Amino acid sequence: DLARALARLALTRGGPRDLGAVRDAIASARALAAHLARAAGLGLPLELDAVATRLRSVPEDVEQIIDAALADELPLNKRDGGFIRDRFDGDLDEHRKLRDGSRQVIAGLQTRYAEATGIKSLKVRHNNVLGYFVEVTATNAGALSKPPHVEMFVHRQTLANVMRFSTLELGELEARITTAADRSLALELDIFARLTERVLAEQDSLAAASAGLAELDHHAGLAELAVEQNYVRPKVDESPVFTIVEGRHPMVEQTLARGDGANFVGNDCRLGAEGKGIGTRILVVTGPNMAGKSTFLRQNALIVVLAQLGSFVPAKSAHIGIVDRLFSRVGAADDLARGRSTFMVEMVETAAILNLATERSFVVLDEIGRGTATFDGLSIA
Repeated sequence: DLARALARLALTRGGPRDLGAVRDAIASARALAAHLARAAGLGLPLELDAVATRLRSVPEDVEQIIDAALADELPLNKRDGGFIRDRFDGDLDEHRKLRDGSRQVIAGLQTRYAEATGIKSLKVRHNNVLGYFVEVTATNAGALSKPPHVEMFVHRQTLANVMRFSTLELGELEARITTAADRSLALELDIFARLTERVLAEQDSLAAASAGLAELDHHAGLAELAVEQNYVRPKVDESPVFTIVEGRHPMVEQTLARGDGANFVGNDCRLGAEGKGIGTRILVVTGPNMAGKSTFLRQNALIVVLAQLGSFVPAKSAHIGIVDRLFSRVGAADDLARGRSTFMVEMVETAAILNLATERSFVVLDEIGRGTATFDGLSIA
């Protein structure tokens, strides 16, 4: 979700995974742009050609920088640290080495001091009073108190059998080890801030690519649905016609297929007339409970929506005149606090539909006049 990641980063609420989402989205955009380029020989529609142009505009260098910086496993929050890849920043690697491998660092320093002084028994130790110090036996201590080593080793403490010294390097190392964890996190946060700034500098092109990805996902989803569910391309024009042959309710059909595998039985619906005639403009649908009346009404309303948003529709064939408004009055509800019974609510809502509908409106009324006599309700309908 590139748009969400960009918004979080712009509001300084982003985390490492948002940077990862930007990186992955750029990679996806470039791959999809290449895929569309290979299909260009077929003659892309203007909409997909525009999408391809937006996807090609993504900054490839931003993806490379983020990919080089981020680790494979990313924490949710940046304050947890550990999201910058090893060997990306030398200073960060050094502080991590001090934080995670202080024993190895001290052991290396001890080996170096032992070789420099020729005292194989030299040890680098630590306590809460002196911190880190160099410890040698009293026999070997004299060598550290004379040139050339006296300038490096500063006497700190004399005990019965040993003498302890400190060095400037050891003091600096101790301070760095103590602050290594805090410093490494601060370095990671600084790198995160620089990466975020780099991403936001390309916010316009990334936002355009995000919209292109969403639009492509929309078209591809509808295309995949049309192929899998055997949808048909509707004829949409300005004629006052609504002719559906073997139309199907898209959700009910899939629910049946996922359940016991039953097939949805298609229904025809014909309103208006071809040519100059007016034809039938109103259908009154009757039948017993669970006969499929509501399914029939709603499937045709859904077919209108699908056709006018550019989708294929669940039918054998469909000819749909452009619909300016779609009204639906479904269900029984009262508003007793305002003095309206279920019947009164129905009448108010129906009156609103009648006042707002035009000759190009598509209206679905699922039951009208409940609570009245049969012929009264039929008259209202």
